[in-house]
Amino acid sequence: MAGLVHWAASGDKQMMSVLPLLKAMARPLVDYALPPRCPSCGTIVQEDFAFCLNCWGGMELLGEPCCARCGLPFAYDMGQGAECAKCLADPPPFDSARAVMAYGDVARTVALRLKYGRRIGLARLIARQMLRHVPDYGDDPPVIVPVPLHRWRLWGRGFNQSALIADHLGRLTGLPVEKHILLRIRRTQPLRGMNPAARAKTVRGAFALANGHGVKGRRVLLIDDVHTSGATAGACAQVLHRGGASHVRLLCWARALPRDAAD
Repeated sequence: MAGLVHWAASGDKQMMSVLPLLKAMARPLVDYALPPRCPSCGTIVQEDFAFCLNCWGGMELLGEPCCARCGLPFAYDMGQGAECAKCLADPPPFDSARAVMAYGDVARTVALRLKYGRRIGLARLIARQMLRHVPDYGDDPPVIVPVPLHRWRLWGRGFNQSALIADHLGRLTGLPVEKHILLRIRRTQPLRGMNPAARAKTVRGAFALANGHGVKGRRVLLIDDVHTSGATAGACAQVLHRGGASHVRLLCWARALPRDAAD
């Protein structure tokens, strides 16, 4: 019996050592049959999760210099901690917000293919692009929390795109993911086409924290796919802060800049 166990164990080890070689040998055949394609336009590209040159050229990637709070891009560096006029006049409920890119044709296509086209593999691409906006938190790491869907919408769609992104980001960063801390307790109408005041009114009271949530004193990375007016994220941030979260950072795939916010 001991010899049989040893043989099985050694066989498993040999198989594990051979698997990388088999994968490397099979990759050219897979790429020939199913070549990697641009996530936006479908053009054949060199590797998975890569955009073609035309789509890269159509992106407006976001980053520094920007408003320290909402992430609105600045034309030039205004100094550490500088905030835009809107945030100074009416600070949003979240402490900071960042997005991979401005909402445009490429960002819209990827978001819609994930959300409605069931291309759930795009959640991994989005998470990889979000990595550069995850700060080094040192000894005070945050918990990753996705913006939740109402249960009826979740059952109808079959998945929450923000939760898929959060899972991938958790695996890439090693940060904990809590998908059941924040709840959507009231179903709301789609916000598209509403003005900011109507959006805020629609989502008011739509979110709550689960019993025994455990966010008190913790930093939170709030994950969403698209940031338009900030009404949904703001409502979530308010609930998280009322529950004792020490800092809420919104992290999105794309955000509408002021010129697009009415879309």
